[in-house]
Amino acid sequence: MTADVAVETTPEIPLWNDPDRPVAARVDALIGAMTLDEKIAQLYGVWVGASANGGEVAPHQHDMEEAVDLDALLPAGLGQLTRPFGTAPVDPALGALSLLRTQSRIASAGRFGIPAVAHEECLAGFAAWGATAYPVPLSWGATFDPDVVRRMAAAIGRDMRSVGVHQGLAPVLDVVRDARWGRVEETIGEDPYLVGTIGTAYVQGLESAGIVATLKHFVGYSASRAGRNLAPAPMGPRERADVLLPPFEMAIREGGARSVMHSYTDTDGVPAAADESLLTGLLRDTWGFDGTVVADYFGIAFLKILHGVAGDWAEAAGAALKAGVDVELPTVKTFGAPLAEAVADGRVPESVIDRALRRVLGQKAELGLLDPDWSPVPPALEGVDLDDPEALRGRIDLDRPENRELAREIAEKAVVLLANDGTLPLARPRRIALVGPNAAEATAVLGCYSFPQHVGVQHPDVPVGIDLPTLRDTLAAEFPDADITVARGTGVDDGDLSGIGEAVDAARDADVVIAVLGDRAGLFGRGTSGEGCDAESLALPGAQQHLLDALLDSGRPVVTVLLAGRPYALGRAATESAAIVQSFFPGVAGTQAIAGVISGRTSPSGRLPVSVPRGPGSQPTTYLGARLAQLSEVSNIDPTPAFGFGHGLTYTAFAWSDLAVDAEQASTEGEFTLSLTVRNTGERSGTEVVQLYLHDPVASVVQPVQRLVGYTRLELDPGEARRIHVTVPADVASFTGRDGRRVVEPGELELRLAASSTDTRLTATVTLTGPRRQVDHTRRLHADFTQEPGPQTSA
Repeated sequence: MTADVAVETTPEIPLWNDPDRPVAARVDALIGAMTLDEKIAQLYGVWVGASANGGEVAPHQHDMEEAVDLDALLPAGLGQLTRPFGTAPVDPALGALSLLRTQSRIASAGRFGIPAVAHEECLAGFAAWGATAYPVPLSWGATFDPDVVRRMAAAIGRDMRSVGVHQGLAPVLDVVRDARWGRVEETIGEDPYLVGTIGTAYVQGLESAGIVATLKHFVGYSASRAGRNLAPAPMGPRERADVLLPPFEMAIREGGARSVMHSYTDTDGVPAAADESLLTGLLRDTWGFDGTVVADYFGIAFLKILHGVAGDWAEAAGAALKAGVDVELPTVKTFGAPLAEAVADGRVPESVIDRALRRVLGQKAELGLLDPDWSPVPPALEGVDLDDPEALRGRIDLDRPENRELAREIAEKAVVLLANDGTLPLARPRRIALVGPNAAEATAVLGCYSFPQHVGVQHPDVPVGIDLPTLRDTLAAEFPDADITVARGTGVDDGDLSGIGEAVDAARDADVVIAVLGDRAGLFGRGTSGEGCDAESLALPGAQQHLLDALLDSGRPVVTVLLAGRPYALGRAATESAAIVQSFFPGVAGTQAIAGVISGRTSPSGRLPVSVPRGPGSQPTTYLGARLAQLSEVSNIDPTPAFGFGHGLTYTAFAWSDLAVDAEQASTEGEFTLSLTVRNTGERSGTEVVQLYLHDPVASVVQPVQRLVGYTRLELDPGEARRIHVTVPADVASFTGRDGRRVVEPGELELRLAASSTDTRLTATVTLTGPRRQVDHTRRLHADFTQEPGPQTSA
């Protein structure tokens, strides 16, 4: 007799929930089971704010949107949750609990149990209350160090992922074309190669933590006329192809970015949000991008409101979908009822909805949001009692010591010493006059997308949430025996002259004056730098130049320190300051980094990611100008910068020598190999940044006089030498020819090894031979640097 054996069976799960099946098959099955309303619901977000007590999120109201009824929306599903942490100050643990509960509600409300993708801003750190505020992207560029940016992005991504966030709206890959633009602080610099390499490193770091990186703004936003936000961008196709597109190309190809945000701008009358040749033809068909394209906030509605290329919301929705936009952000406007009606009356084919949906659901599958074991509990709350929300308060730390240490490393590497007559580093000053509007202002280190400046200013009764020592605090710690007198002098932009006399009196009684000037970050005119805070000229805001000139007249050495979001013309201070220290919103550890450079505790190693203008009105200009953009006898305006792109001093000296070129000729599909020796000839350790610029004397179309094609950082002890080898493929000499195709042309080239765009140290003249060669997006993108140890000798 045989015993009955109980056989354990596994209930059959729908194909779309089966993680063992291919993503494409899962997505196709799910789309086939959905109604039109359920499909459309996956293609928009809702702007929410996490509950301060851990309850479900509440829809955020904005003057661009109507009220949202979640109870009415959720049975059909929801594609995205917009900024649950970045809308109002919320304790991170309670915010995570609020998001958890909301995701549970979303999943249980719909037929398919699909949670939303939660996205946040992360331009200078996770934009959440209490999270580390890192240096802004312009400081990333100043480091010339992709590795440290990669590590920072990974740390930011881990913090976001720990509380349930899936997507980050960064990095900004716009190349600076006019420094008057308010969003310069959000950019990495004025050179596409620097922007591309640093931005790609950020993408790699964020994606390594499981966060979907979103490249923005695709493309041309920074090329706006007169540096105005959301202004027309009169760029030609060659400027777009050779200056503005390469960073995006690199970040997709080498960074693995999974999302792109379209720009607000239009190119020759075609808005990016409705540009099929850009969002589908170039991005997908040519570059092979298979991620999602998300709308910049309200960008689809702007097709009707600002661009005037759509007559109603449905027409705007249809144009964006046809062009290749997949997700409407920040909230449902055109992709809701108007889109459903447009499908019903035949104006929009359902196939374009299915195309976008396939990308959205594919990404959700990759994130594990379709798996049967998906849980709304984020890693930071796993194994925690969730029934007592107040007991969770303070449990999650988003500003841990390791975060701040990384922020300190970046801030130190980003400080740029522009000028120094030997006054720095300060020895043991007895009396310091610390003057200026940013001398004792804690938030002067923060950019406009940091949480305190972006959101916190709207909640003045809520503590800032992170420790922000002022420069007064850190200088007092750096020089404990010094008598430091603080005088504000004037405000950042109030034009007040009443305090300048007091500041000058303090200066005359001091051994040295430290003038701390610059910007206040804000949004839409509430600051002097930031989104919507564009400048009419590059003169220091308010009465700061008046204050600076008065201090220069005091007879005491003046160390000019800038905490700013863009470069400013400094007038006579550019040549009369004892020293100039430039810092671009350096984050939570920024004032310690500046104090360390002033004292000599650390050696400056930053390099300018943007040129510093000589005069306030010589815009727009970058170092990437062609010959006609240079100083000439036929114009009285001198565009020559006071300090060029890539410039930065150290507390030591370096000698460059022994340039060797393996072969002075190579074919248009070949490469050159250069080598040189760099020696620290000074008495202390320091960092040199070897920059390689390409000059093409004769080309079929006008070229910039020079452009960066490679760089490397060298840290050398006194007397230490390092032999550097550089492989330069012919591909890096490519440009967009007259027929709109990228080509490498035969002819003579100069390879300039330089300490900056204005300081060439060694030049190799080489020649490309053979036929004119067409290249594409698979071309080689880098001049590769390798280092070998050199002989150790005493200084």
